Amino acid sequence: MGTEWKSVLPDNNVALESLTYAMDWPVIASLILGVTAIVPALLLTLQTWEFRRFVRSRIAHPKQQAPTQRVALFAPCKGLEAGLKENLRPLFEQDHGDYRLVLVVERADDPACGPIRELMAEYRYVRSRLTVAGLAVTCGQKVHNLLAATAELEDAEVLAFVDSDARPRRDWLLTLVQHLNHPSAAAATGYRWFVPLKNTLPNLLLHSLNASVAALVGPGRHHMVWGGAWAIRRDVFESIDLRGHWQGTLSDDLVAARQLARNGKKTEFEPACMTVSPIDVSWRQMVEFVRRQYTVARFYTPDWWRLALVFCTLSQLAFWGGLLATVVAVVLRADWFLIPALISALMYATYQVRAALRQDAASYFLPNAPRSLAAAERFDIWFSPLAGLVNWIGLVGSLCGNGITWRSITYAIERGGRIRILRRTDVAESLLKTPPAAPLRKAG
Repeated sequence: MGTEWKSVLPDNNVALESLTYAMDWPVIASLILGVTAIVPALLLTLQTWEFRRFVRSRIAHPKQQAPTQRVALFAPCKGLEAGLKENLRPLFEQDHGDYRLVLVVERADDPACGPIRELMAEYRYVRSRLTVAGLAVTCGQKVHNLLAATAELEDAEVLAFVDSDARPRRDWLLTLVQHLNHPSAAAATGYRWFVPLKNTLPNLLLHSLNASVAALVGPGRHHMVWGGAWAIRRDVFESIDLRGHWQGTLSDDLVAARQLARNGKKTEFEPACMTVSPIDVSWRQMVEFVRRQYTVARFYTPDWWRLALVFCTLSQLAFWGGLLATVVAVVLRADWFLIPALISALMYATYQVRAALRQDAASYFLPNAPRSLAAAERFDIWFSPLAGLVNWIGLVGSLCGNGITWRSITYAIERGGRIRILRRTDVAESLLKTPPAAPLRKAG
C-alpha cells in the first residue's frame, strides 16, 4: 500500500501545481495588461489636464495683437449639408478688416451654389467670389477645389481655410491670423467641436469621440493642422510648395502638417478658434466617418496611426476584457475576481476624468454653447468607454483595404498617399468624361 501511495503522490502534486497555475495565470495576465494600459491612460489624462489648463489660460488672457496682413479666406463647399447657410453666414461677418472670401464648388449646378449666391447678394459690401473648380481627375475633390482657388492669390499675405461644416465666431479669423504676425509662426490652427442637432446615439458617440481627439492638442511645437480652421503665411505656403505636394493627394490638412513638419515650421494651436460643427448622422454614416478618418491617417500619418491602434487596443482589452474576466470569475466563484474588476474600475475612472476635463475646457471656448450640448456632455462623461469602443472598431476597420467614400466619391489610396478615383455617384456619367475647367498650375 505504501508503494502504491508513493506512486500516486507525484501525480497529485502535478495536478495541484496545474490547478494553482490555472488559478494564477488570469491574475498575472490581468496585472500585466492592467499596468500596460493604465500607464498610458494616466499620461493621456495628464495631457487632457494640460489641454484644459492651456484653454483656460489662453481664453482668459487672449493675445492683443491686431493683425495687419491681407487675408484670402478659402471655403470649399459641396452639397447641402446640415445648416450650410448658417455655417457660411459668419464667413461674411468676420471682424477682420482686410480679407476677401473665396467660396469654391466643383460645378456650377452644385446645390451649395444657391445659399452661397443668396449670401453674396445679402453681403454685397464683403469682397467675395464664387469659384467653379471643375471635377477632380487626379486628386481628391476638396484638394482639387483648393488648387483651383489658390492658383491666383493676388495680394494676399495670409491664406486661411475653413470647412463648410464649421460655424466660426465673428472674431475667428482675427484671432487665428494674429499668430502669424510673428515670423517664427508659420501656421495657426483651430479644431472642431461637434454639436449634435439631435441627441441620437450615433451623434452622441461621435461627439464624445471627436472631443477626445480635440483634447490631444495643446501648447508647444506640435504639427497638427485641421483643414477646417487654419491659416498659413503666404511666403511659407509657397516656400514649402504646398500646392505641388497637394497634387494627386486626398488630404489637404495632413499633407500640410507633414510639409510644415519636414521644413521645421511651427504651427500654433489657438483654443479660441475651436469651431462649432453641427452633426446629425446615422449609424452607417458615423461608422464610415470614423473608419474613413483612420484610413486616411494610416496612409498620411502612419506612425500616429500605429500608436493610436496599439493604445486603443490595450485600453479596450483592459476595460472590456477586465469586465468580462470579472463576470467569468464571479460565475466560477474564483477569488481573483477583484483584480480585473479593479483594473476596469481604474480605466473607467480615467475615461471619466478625461471627459470631465475636456467638457470643462469646452465651457471656455464655447461660452454660449447651445442647450443641446448638455446631453452630449453628460453622455461623454458617463459613457465615454462606448465611444472608445467605436473608436477602436474604426481603427481596426481601417486595417482592411484602401478604399473610402467621401462626399459621394469613392477613392483608392495608394502608397505615399496618391489616390485614384474609382467611381462617383454625384454626377452623370457623361460629365465624368469632361476635363477640368482649367489646367492647374504648380506654384513656384
